[in-house]
Amino acid sequence: MTSWIILALAAVWAGAQNALAGGGSFITLPSLMLTGMDARAANITSTLALFPAQIVMGLTGRKQAESPPGVSFTALFVISLIGGALGALILLATPPTYFARLVPWLVLFATAMFAWGSFFRKAPPPGTASIPPRAEMAIQFLISIYGGYFGGGMGFLMMASLTLAGLAVRAAGATKNVLAGVLNASAVATLVFSRDVHWLQVLVVGVFSSVGGYAGARMLTSVNEKALRVCVVGIGVALTVGLFWRG
Repeated sequence: MTSWIILALAAVWAGAQNALAGGGSFITLPSLMLTGMDARAANITSTLALFPAQIVMGLTGRKQAESPPGVSFTALFVISLIGGALGALILLATPPTYFARLVPWLVLFATAMFAWGSFFRKAPPPGTASIPPRAEMAIQFLISIYGGYFGGGMGFLMMASLTLAGLAVRAAGATKNVLAGVLNASAVATLVFSRDVHWLQVLVVGVFSSVGGYAGARMLTSVNEKALRVCVVGIGVALTVGLFWRG
């Protein structure tokens, strides 16, 4: 019962964290593992559980979404759809024991990307493309594969590539949310029939993360975002250390 209470509270926190600053999967992954599942099952279950909130975020900002100069939005849509499904298929083909050894490195990478995107990345001037259109499409495909496979830090990778391709930060954020919903839709469609999905945990995390997401959206104008990002990085570092120690 204690682990379920922790999972519900963590889901509220994760939903609010995603609405305010991102990084909710850093909370759900260890919380789901606490209920008794292995790392791969926790990752699959977390992907399904957080998906509804991602769709809402994408739909909310769809009117502000744009495509970078020289790249059609349709191309990015299709690339994300294919990449997300491919990443999910690779995840299903990864043995649980191997994935468990890989998770600390994935969390370390995601934490580094989150920290870089939050505190060190400087976006180029809007409309200034630092990478050619074909490179942006190739990068989006690789990010989509990563997103379908693990997903932590995916948003900051997309923000970086979209701004480097010439989008303003606000437009890049809206586009990122739409594309994240697209690639996760194909990943969920691939993972939904997996025997590793724990549906009760999906329900608990889905419901309570939605509550947290609503609360986070209401607090968006009053909470110190920088402090939240510091908190996410701290959680990522602690989780990385704990996973390496456990392994």
